[in-house]
Amino acid sequence: MILPPDLDTDAGALRAAMVKDLAGATADADADTDARFPVHPAWLAAAEKVPRHAFVPGFYLPADEPDAQGLTVWEPVTAKLDYGRWLAAVYSDATLITQFDGEETDWEGPAVRHGGAPTSSSTLPSLVLRMWSDADVVEGHTVLEVGTGTGYSTALACERLGSSHVSSVEVDAVRLEGAAAALYGCGYTPTLARADGLYGYWPEAWFDRIVAACSFRSVPPALLSQTRPGGKVLLPLSGWLYGNARVLLTVAGDGTAEGPLLPGTISFMPARTHAAPAYGNPSDWAAGLHEKPLRSARHAPERLTAATEEAFHLRFLAQGAVPDAQMVTVDGVPHLIDVVSGSVATLTPGGGAWSVREGGPLMLWSRIEDLIDAFDAAGRPGPETFTLRVDDDGPRLLHARLPLLRLPQPVR
Repeated sequence: MILPPDLDTDAGALRAAMVKDLAGATADADADTDARFPVHPAWLAAAEKVPRHAFVPGFYLPADEPDAQGLTVWEPVTAKLDYGRWLAAVYSDATLITQFDGEETDWEGPAVRHGGAPTSSSTLPSLVLRMWSDADVVEGHTVLEVGTGTGYSTALACERLGSSHVSSVEVDAVRLEGAAAALYGCGYTPTLARADGLYGYWPEAWFDRIVAACSFRSVPPALLSQTRPGGKVLLPLSGWLYGNARVLLTVAGDGTAEGPLLPGTISFMPARTHAAPAYGNPSDWAAGLHEKPLRSARHAPERLTAATEEAFHLRFLAQGAVPDAQMVTVDGVPHLIDVVSGSVATLTPGGGAWSVREGGPLMLWSRIEDLIDAFDAAGRPGPETFTLRVDDDGPRLLHARLPLLRLPQPVR
């Protein structure tokens, strides 16, 4: 592909404008909590130097309207197809989808996609900078990044810390090959390895900081074992209800770890080994529920599904009550499906209220309602009031006014 001769000039101007906007958002005292992310000036300085366009030669952007089946239409964007659109998107504060369903795109002749599940992306720059800042990384630290992706975040770490202090692992071989080419082409030479981030990277341990760019259902023990005493692990957590949180754990000399949940409604793609399993046909799951008793729901499903920060937070907490449940809505009827225990629940609207049927060994919606009752009685506490502790009893979410919640047992 032949790029315009003035690419570096065009990119430099747009990059400077992007960093200026990010710096302004950091300092804006009138902005909301998520917009006013605290970023260390050294990370903004790194962003001024790293050419993001080198890491995203092609990506997808959503069209303005869905297709006739209601699926999102994803339009490929490259410099060859539309130079201006490509470069403007690269230096916007946006996540750029680079892969769907684990399938690679031929960026020399990409096609429009209809629907699909994103499996790799270049995370929006503000979130990348926020993650590195939240991890309290400083010069001299050795870091492990879990999830190399396109390599842009890795490049920022190399720019600030020096390549010799940075290791990054990626489970997708093709993704890693592309990231390596971009990094080496820009003069960065971190340690790169194809590896499952669930197990960290022992050859380079110990690390002062570990930062994950994908989410896990639980805290991988290997990441704690590979962190120096007093070091920190910044870990996005998620579950099969798609509730998300971030935790900053400080690792003690005895291998235990503890730290607060961080504020903000931020989500990451799940680690592939922790992705939700397929559950089949929801109608098959619900087929036997007509024999189960019908009762009135104490709480509507909107407590979990509403587009609000509280609902986002409640979905994360609910996963402590029903860790293996997934939710899907069919014809206006939410279904909770637990492929591990074989439990199922449905919520049916009618007359301005909701009715519940539950089957299997676990009463899924009843467990969630008990959690919501306790949450309301505690005054609806926000994420920053919770602490995650990891010890021999596993990962536990602690709050002074709520029952203990357990995360799924980690893979060892």
